[in-house]
Amino acid sequence: MALKTFRPLTPASRFKALPTFEEVTKTKPEKSLVYTLKKSGGRNHSGRITCRHIGGGHKRKYRMIDFKRARTDAAKVIAVEYDPNRSARIALIQYPDGVKSYILAPAGLEVGATVQAGVKAAPEVGNALPLSHIPLGLQVHNIELEPGRGGKIARAAGQAAVLNNREGDYALLKMPSGEIRRLHARCLATIGQVGNVDHMNVISGKAGRSRWMGVRPTVRGMCMNPVDHPNGGGEGKSKSGGGRQHLKSPWGHAKGQKTRNPKKATNKLIVQRRKK
Repeated sequence: MALKTFRPLTPASRFKALPTFEEVTKTKPEKSLVYTLKKSGGRNHSGRITCRHIGGGHKRKYRMIDFKRARTDAAKVIAVEYDPNRSARIALIQYPDGVKSYILAPAGLEVGATVQAGVKAAPEVGNALPLSHIPLGLQVHNIELEPGRGGKIARAAGQAAVLNNREGDYALLKMPSGEIRRLHARCLATIGQVGNVDHMNVISGKAGRSRWMGVRPTVRGMCMNPVDHPNGGGEGKSKSGGGRQHLKSPWGHAKGQKTRNPKKATNKLIVQRRKK
């Protein structure tokens, strides 16, 4: 994937860098694999805003992605599509009996290729294998945390984990965050790096594009009143009463405060934290 830049004819186009979508081969989704998404506007069942900065945006249909890769027969890639619900591209695959499915499209997967899952699959891009059958040092994505529960880790554009080692029934993976974690060797993982690698370099260029995606503006706490935010108040940019020294969120978390439960059962599976 590449990015396209624009001549600075307007302030919005001066720094804008958008994807070219050259890898996308099909524009309309498969009807049998989509359903309509209802927008919540960040509100819960009682109408209160529980997740800020959400609202508006273009209508979307959700594409049902096969994160479990339960079928072990080979399938053919028939299209690569855009998915408005994620940063990665998705690949439409078809099995010999005619059943179609969506998977995350890894970098390098092209239309016409064959993908397969299971212990008999070759360790090639797009194939899903248990960690026990993947050669050490390979990049993997869409990794299960528990066998059979479907991929949970490394699903965003450009993400990949590296299989470092195996110890008995467990495999050691270096996560995209740098954390080294122990996972059961029966967990499935897909070979390769998630596609759309240049997504991190996209510059929208204007606030309006964020609104198209359903992202509403973020107001700094320092601009608010004391009743609205711990950092609010003060005359001008205040360093005393204005709350500039109280680096907190509206719910009281100081910046850098650890939020992970120190007694969490899965702590024993983390070999090395991302922050050493």
